[in-house]
Amino acid sequence: MVSATVARNIAGIFGNVISLFLFLSPIPTFMKIYKMKKVEEYKADPYLATVLNCALWVFYGLPIVHPDSLLVITINATGLAIELFYLAIFFYFSPTPRKMKVGLWLIGEMVFVGIVATCTLLLFHTHNQRSSFVGIICVIFVSLMYIAPLTIMSKVIKTKSVKYMPFSLSLANFLNGVIWVIYALIKFDLFILIGNGLGTVSGIVQLIIYACYYKTTPKDDEEEENVSKANSQLQLSGNHGQAKRVSA
Repeated sequence: MVSATVARNIAGIFGNVISLFLFLSPIPTFMKIYKMKKVEEYKADPYLATVLNCALWVFYGLPIVHPDSLLVITINATGLAIELFYLAIFFYFSPTPRKMKVGLWLIGEMVFVGIVATCTLLLFHTHNQRSSFVGIICVIFVSLMYIAPLTIMSKVIKTKSVKYMPFSLSLANFLNGVIWVIYALIKFDLFILIGNGLGTVSGIVQLIIYACYYKTTPKDDEEEENVSKANSQLQLSGNHGQAKRVSA
């Protein structure tokens, strides 16, 4: 019979794979930016938010905060590297004012994570205290990140078209949430459970909306640029890896 530890590791590995897919989903957007040599109206906000999210979850998974969370570290560290690469491309092709904005936000995020780390290590002295403090902060940011997909879902309902909400990303968000919920339940982790529970609910709602409006979507109405922007917002919801993705 498979032990709880093995089952948890299997769930975590599957979660890493699905979360990686979500992290890589914006590649078409950045290929387009690279070809155009400019960012046009694309925004760095989703990637800046994901960088902060991943950095916090990496810290949460460290042995000094929450032991036995290697798979939380692997996916969020990977996601952090990928998002920083996206931002490097965005930064390179942005006009000076937007470069300054991205740079200042990144500096602000580093300072914030540094403050969280310092407070955690100086003010709390047990794993339970440290994981609770950092976990609460992570859940707060994960919850805020789910605001982005809500705007896309409302747009789908308003336009009666799912062209702004790709099925593959909606399904991946749902599966990502489910896998990490299982991971969190095998060896109970309240914070990973909450973050990915929200992701599961968000994924279910997206799939229901997709089923309701798929048939009313104009087959000949393809606005690829808008779809790419929508992908960025949907990708944002899935990246807590938490490993969410995630929020794990």
